[in-house]
Amino acid sequence: MDINEVNFYGKYIKKRYGGRIQKITIDANFTCPNRDGSKGVGGCTYCNNKSFGTATRLNDLKIKDQLQSGFDYSVGRYKNVVGYFAYFQSYSNTYAPLSELKKIYNEALEVDKITGLVVGTRPDCIDREKLAYFENLTKDYEVVIEYGIESIYDETLERINRGHDYQCFVDAIDMTKGRGIKICAHIIIGFPWETKEQWIETAKAMSKLSIDYLKIHQLHVVKNTLMANEYMVKPFKLLNKEEYIDVLIEFLEHLRPSIVIQRLFGSASKELTVSPFWPETTFDLNNELIRKMKERDTYQGRLYPKNNLN
Repeated sequence: MDINEVNFYGKYIKKRYGGRIQKITIDANFTCPNRDGSKGVGGCTYCNNKSFGTATRLNDLKIKDQLQSGFDYSVGRYKNVVGYFAYFQSYSNTYAPLSELKKIYNEALEVDKITGLVVGTRPDCIDREKLAYFENLTKDYEVVIEYGIESIYDETLERINRGHDYQCFVDAIDMTKGRGIKICAHIIIGFPWETKEQWIETAKAMSKLSIDYLKIHQLHVVKNTLMANEYMVKPFKLLNKEEYIDVLIEFLEHLRPSIVIQRLFGSASKELTVSPFWPETTFDLNNELIRKMKERDTYQGRLYPKNNLN
């Protein structure tokens, strides 16, 4: 990795595969244990899946049809595509019996163009039996499990109605590692009761875990969520763009350089966003981040202990 550069996923994939891997997002009608009453109701207080998911669920499309729709959409839009990953994004995609999961994922993997599987889920929705199934798939496919954790602080996890603690996430990582499965973690920066010092500690904590990829996004309030209701009654402090980028830079300085960054900025449509709404594209925001890092002569892992580099 060149100095002044973030270890971005796009460059990593191009180097590894020789071109672009396009993810096709699938909605398989899952739910979450903090939605259906198993561990709670209402889901995470910040979550509105319509702000990042697909609309295919509204059309009740079969998985193969959703994939075909993704293939059709990508033709002519993306260059140098060398493979496709089926990305099960919405809700908790291992929250079902293994027999049901096999039917869902096998249907996706039977499609010729699919070369990999990305499964978004919660750390409390995984077990060794399910992991053994995914491990077996790695013989023929790239398999990534994306664990949402959002925060390493149990107080935050309780306040946002996650229904599990941080140790649950650590245990899930320990169960998953060593199986040939790529591990991605997802965190949110900007909860108003957390501090910059806590976010830096989060970078250090992520660096110690056996994760391959990391997704980060700023806290933003979207409509039709419990957090939006709270915000409308009593607005709370949210990071502005400049504050968030400054925090990101310090975060990245402490992050293990071998961790591949899949995302640094989240977005929702203007119609769904309550606050803050940043008009810049992700491309523009990434460029602004890199420009500031170059100005400060810094890079991912600059403050990561050199004797721990890997």
